[in-house]
Amino acid sequence: MVKVKFCGFTRKEDLKKALELGVDYVGFILYSKSPRHVAYDKLEELLPIAEGVKRVAVLVNPSYGEVKRALDLGFDLVQLHGEEDMDFAQKIGLDRVIKAFRVREGLHIDDKWKGAYAILLDAYKEGEYGGTGQSFNWDFAKHIVSRGFKVFLAGGLNSKNVSEAIKYVKPYCVDVSSGIEIGPGVKDHRKMEEFINEVKNASED
Repeated sequence: MVKVKFCGFTRKEDLKKALELGVDYVGFILYSKSPRHVAYDKLEELLPIAEGVKRVAVLVNPSYGEVKRALDLGFDLVQLHGEEDMDFAQKIGLDRVIKAFRVREGLHIDDKWKGAYAILLDAYKEGEYGGTGQSFNWDFAKHIVSRGFKVFLAGGLNSKNVSEAIKYVKPYCVDVSSGIEIGPGVKDHRKMEEFINEVKNASED
């Protein structure tokens, strides 16, 4: 079955529900300008709840010190969601990096990124780094999968379109944030359940 990442957690009850539903990855936004931003003192409460699944720190153009702090706190993986380059990712350790690319015309992804833990494809919106609720043309994602990349597919996914996305793109993982929310950082447990059910259905077909 395709893997599932729920992202943008800010509350214990939502995290517990995600674990109950059997997600594979949980993401926390450490980018201060995001409406889903979580402070470090709150992370100390949340991270222990998520033991047993891969915990992902989402950062935008961080310093190496910020990355190290996240890993020291207990994160398994770092999702680089800005303009970070290969040298920076290698300094962290490629096997701990999910590199996000916001899909726009002319985007080229170098084969070197196949060495990363995974790459994540998201919608491009000027001045915003993810969490836009917008999708993009899945043809690009399908092409990247065919090139042999391990792809996390994000961008506007929800229970109504995730099954189609899985069948068409065949990503390694589907990643959702706003598609399972009542509001930024507040998850809708019914939407979470519906999303997981659709993923299971798509995997069985």
